Amino acid sequence: MAKIESNVPLIGREKETKIMKNLLQSKEAELLAVIGRRRVGKTFLIKKIYHEQMTFQITGIQHANKREDLFNFVEARNNYFPRSTKMKEPNDWFEAFSQLKKLIKPKAKKQVLFFDELPWLAIGTMDFLKAFDNFWNSWAVDQNILIVICGSSASWMITHVVNNKGGLHNRISQRIHLYPFTLSEADHFLKSRNIVMPKQSMIDLYMTTGGIPYYLKDVEKGKTSVENINQLFFGKNALLLNEFQNLYSALFSNYEKHIAVIRALGSKKMGLARYEIIEKSGIPSGGALSTILYELEASGFIQYSHPFGKKSREALYRITDEYTLFYLSFVEKNAHINDFWLKKYNAPTVKTWQGYAFENLCIKHITAIKHALGISGIFTSESSFYHKADEELEGCQIDLLIDRGDNAVTLCEIKYYNGAFPLTDAFVKSMQRKRNVFIQKTKTKKQIFFTLITAEGVTENKYAMLIDKCLDASCFF
Repeated sequence: MAKIESNVPLIGREKETKIMKNLLQSKEAELLAVIGRRRVGKTFLIKKIYHEQMTFQITGIQHANKREDLFNFVEARNNYFPRSTKMKEPNDWFEAFSQLKKLIKPKAKKQVLFFDELPWLAIGTMDFLKAFDNFWNSWAVDQNILIVICGSSASWMITHVVNNKGGLHNRISQRIHLYPFTLSEADHFLKSRNIVMPKQSMIDLYMTTGGIPYYLKDVEKGKTSVENINQLFFGKNALLLNEFQNLYSALFSNYEKHIAVIRALGSKKMGLARYEIIEKSGIPSGGALSTILYELEASGFIQYSHPFGKKSREALYRITDEYTLFYLSFVEKNAHINDFWLKKYNAPTVKTWQGYAFENLCIKHITAIKHALGISGIFTSESSFYHKADEELEGCQIDLLIDRGDNAVTLCEIKYYNGAFPLTDAFVKSMQRKRNVFIQKTKTKKQIFFTLITAEGVTENKYAMLIDKCLDASCFF
C-alpha cells in the first residue's frame, strides 16, 4: 500500500490541495498530471492527499528496460492485489493494463491509480503510452477512477502527455505544476521541524538550496545557516555533493548538452543572449538548442526575460535555480574541502554571489513585492533595464522594473547587505541618475517611482526621505 509519513505535516500547497480534493468529489473519471522538478515534493503531496483512496501505484525506474519495467509492474500489482500472485507475468503493457482492469472492482468512492515517474516508464518501454492511452479511453474513462500521472521531467510531461496529439489529447482534467517552496514556506517548513532562524540566516540558506524540501529536510537544529550550508555542500560525505550530476541526468536525455548551456550561463550572472549561449556552449543554433532552452526553462532552472525597450535578439537567459548557481559558484571546485564555507563565508567573492542570488530571490518573489507596494491588484509586467554608456547618456542597470497598468513604472534597486543598508548621499544620487537615464532613454511619460529592496532595511537618516519606498526581506515572510 502507499506509505506516507503521517506525522510529517503538509506545508503550503493550499491551491494544489484544493484542486486535488475537488477531483475526489467528481462524478466522472479524472486524469491529473502533476509536474515539477526533481526533489520538489510531488510524490509526497500525492500520497499525503490520496493515501486513503490509493488503489494502485507504480513508480518508474530510471534506465530500466522492458523486462525490468514489467517485473516492476508485477511487484506493484502483487503488493496492491495479493490475489494477483497467481496471474502470469504480462508480456507487454497492453496485457499489464488488461490485468489491472480485471483486478480493480467498482466502488462507490473514487479510486486513485498513481503512475509515478511516468517518463521513466514510457522511455523504457516503447508500447507504454499506447497501452496507457488505450487503458484510459477504452475502460478507465467510464469508471469512478482518478488516475494521477507524475514526472520530474516537466518538458517530457508537457510534450508527451499534456500536449499529446494522440488519444490523450485534451484528456487531462487538471494539471498541477508544483514549484519549490517560497521563502515563507521554506521558513514554515523548518519551523515545523523546530528549527528557527533569523530572517537573514534563512535568506542565506534559501539562496543555496532554494525551496526544495529534500534539501531543507537535512538542515539541523542547533546550527547556524553557515554551519548547515557547510555541512550540506562541503566535505566528502556532504548530502548535496553529487546532486548536480544526478539532478540533470535524471531529468534530461543527452543531459551533457543541458549542462553545457548551464555552464555557459553561469559564466555571466546577468545572463546571456541566445547568440552568446551558442558561442560559449558550442551548441549550434537550431531546433536542438531551442529544445534544450525550453526544457531548462520548463523545469525551472533558467528564466527568459526581455529587457525593457530592447529588441528580441537582446533578450536574456539567466540561471534562476539557487542550487545550480551556488554549485557552479563555489561547490564544484571546493566540494572536497572540509569546512570550506566556514572559512570563506566573509570573502569578497561570497559577497558578490550574495548580491546576485538576492536579486534572483526578489525576482522570484515578485508577488510579495507587489503586495508590499500595494499594487497587487494592478496589471503589471516585469523586466530589467540596462543602457550601455554612449555619447549622450552614462550607462546604467536597473535590477527589476515593474511596468504598471496605472500609468506608472516602479524602478527597483536590489541590495544585499548584512545589517541595515547604509544610505548615503552618493547612493541616492546614483539612484536619481538611473531614473534620469531611464526617462531620457525610454522617453516615457509615465510617473516614475524608485523602490529600494534590502535584506534588513536601511539606516534611518535624511536620505531615506529621498527614496519613494524602502522594502526589506520581511515582506517575503
